Amino acid sequence: EEAHRQLLRQLGQLEEKQAQAERRARQHASLLEAIEQQRQSFNRWAQLNELIGQADGKKFRTFAQGLTLQKLVALANVHLERLNGRYLIDKRPEADLELDIIDTFQADNRRSMYTLSGGESFLVSLALALGLSDLAGKRAQIHSLFIDEGFGTLDEHSLDLALDTLENLQSSGKTIGVISHVKALKERIGVQIQIQKHSNGFSVLKVV
Repeated sequence: EEAHRQLLRQLGQLEEKQAQAERRARQHASLLEAIEQQRQSFNRWAQLNELIGQADGKKFRTFAQGLTLQKLVALANVHLERLNGRYLIDKRPEADLELDIIDTFQADNRRSMYTLSGGESFLVSLALALGLSDLAGKRAQIHSLFIDEGFGTLDEHSLDLALDTLENLQSSGKTIGVISHVKALKERIGVQIQIQKHSNGFSVLKVV
């Protein structure tokens, strides 16, 4: 009888120890889960700090400008593909605000913008200007676009493509102004303001 009661006491003690061990295990698991949640939260804040955290706000400005630049590049490439069909603009890896050219005719070779010829540079600049107009147009209506020179660097085919693009923009309701000395433009531009020099040193504007 006494031995039986002792066994029961021991069994009760073992059951209590097991219950305590299970409670500790649950508490341990809960603590590990809380630590993991805190670790994930810390990682998110650390990543955000890495991107934009700086006392003078420079990182944030660069980060925001980088996002805007990506949108601009995407819009400009739509125009560049129509104007040229060979090159694409791409944001340079590991550089926040630098651009490169991707040559699709040379196995997508990445090149510096500075390697482009004069005509190619003009087309890329025109595509970026048109892309910027599209980007700004999402917030406000842009009705006018003025282009100063650059047409003289284009061959006949590229000149036709550039003018076709500008004529399409004009037909969509935009006012396109071109400042150039290229004589071939006179045949494609209907309304012109010509500057005529006089012998007395003065110039006269003439609408033709």
